[in-house]
Amino acid sequence: MKQLLTYISLYTLLLSIVSCKKYLNENPDNRAEINTMDQVAKLLVTAYPDRTYLFNETAADNSEDRTTIASKEGQPFTDLYFWRDPEGTGDCTPAEYWLSCYKAIASANHALDAIEKNNFGDKVLPYKGEALIARAYVHHMLVMHFADPYVPGGANAGLGIPYVDKPETVVFQPYDRGTVQSVYDRIEQDLTDGMKLLKPGSWDVPKFHFNPQAAHAFAARFYLFKGDWDKVIEQVSAILPENNFYDNLHQYGGNLWSLSSDEIVAENTKAERPFNLLLANTQSIYQRKEGAGGNRYGFGEKVKNESTGTTVFGLPFRINLRNYGEPNYTPGKYLEYFYYTNVAQGTGLPYIMMPLFTVDEALMNRAEAYIQKANYPLAIADLNELARARIHDYNPVNNGLTIAKAKTFTGKTDDKQALLAALLDTKKRAFILEGIRWMDILRNNLTVKHNQIDDHGTETFTELPPGDPRRVFQLPKDVTTSGVPLNPR
Repeated sequence: MKQLLTYISLYTLLLSIVSCKKYLNENPDNRAEINTMDQVAKLLVTAYPDRTYLFNETAADNSEDRTTIASKEGQPFTDLYFWRDPEGTGDCTPAEYWLSCYKAIASANHALDAIEKNNFGDKVLPYKGEALIARAYVHHMLVMHFADPYVPGGANAGLGIPYVDKPETVVFQPYDRGTVQSVYDRIEQDLTDGMKLLKPGSWDVPKFHFNPQAAHAFAARFYLFKGDWDKVIEQVSAILPENNFYDNLHQYGGNLWSLSSDEIVAENTKAERPFNLLLANTQSIYQRKEGAGGNRYGFGEKVKNESTGTTVFGLPFRINLRNYGEPNYTPGKYLEYFYYTNVAQGTGLPYIMMPLFTVDEALMNRAEAYIQKANYPLAIADLNELARARIHDYNPVNNGLTIAKAKTFTGKTDDKQALLAALLDTKKRAFILEGIRWMDILRNNLTVKHNQIDDHGTETFTELPPGDPRRVFQLPKDVTTSGVPLNPR
């Protein structure tokens, strides 16, 4: 808690340096000078988005119509569920996340500019590496949510997002969105340049920074999007060279089994836990009842039954389900800290420590790469490691995955397609409310189906197929003042 409040205080203190209320429009003359290495290090605390991308959970197939009888209906969740563009930049909107991303990029650029202008010596190089990788990561999250999906081997000539690599020098500076390919090229350049500079032990609390393990995890996800399977395997394997992944996973079926629901929520976001590779301090109400937790369109009975049902391994995963009154559920994943801005009036801001990268996700990324390379024994071994961690009393004979089991469970007759479908189903259950399902939907061209129940109880369905422009979230309208075109609708 003390560490969290320290970071929030640093964020508040440094906000004036890089504040960006309207898409990087703060007058540069208002920014403070950064002329010591310690200031660079503190500034980089704000090089990570301070809002979450959990809005994509409502747009994905982790949400359903819980009806107005049981739940309230409100914005932006209704718009997100029906793949409409929410108005404004309020809580849980894509536009809010867009703004927080460019604010984080501004911090990284300001730090890099200070490093360039000052003779800090070699000791500053890990911070330079962190700034480059943070800039790459944030741009990747932006291009993932706000531009056409990357197609491995494709032209990727659609509109990208502005790749900002220098501090602003004028207000309303014009920007070019470039193409998806050009954005990916620049992300890869920043990523590879930054990784050469990192070294362990450069930060007091490494889990809040792009330490080497977190950088490998990001690189693995990035190359998964690019379809470079060998690099995915290489990067994931570098996280834990001894390949002791089980010891570093969320062991819901193991050492976390005896904990209560509240205790698991607390453990999920601890920097001390080995499964967390990178944590971000984010302001969010998404997990609250007044957020998505009690909204009409959210995690309801159908999604709950699917998530807690039998897996391809023959037994269910343990899900830390929280209940706001049936059918209003939410997976208990985030411990909230309320930061009081006025104790007397009881006002403040809700924060969650958001795990941006975990060992669990990295291992599943390697499993997917092995499947794509038709190395099925190693893919199955990785999937079984996750199952062993998630299933209480896991038995390798009875619960171990085989290709035959994958075919029976998924209905697929092709070995690769059956294992890939089993992997995606496993990830959907394991990573619900972590924003990862939307990434899988984009990369695998999955159609999203949402139900709607009218006042008479009649249920209808709508679909969001691959290629639909609504799969790309809309930019804030204010970006047009910098010459940035909105996404087509």
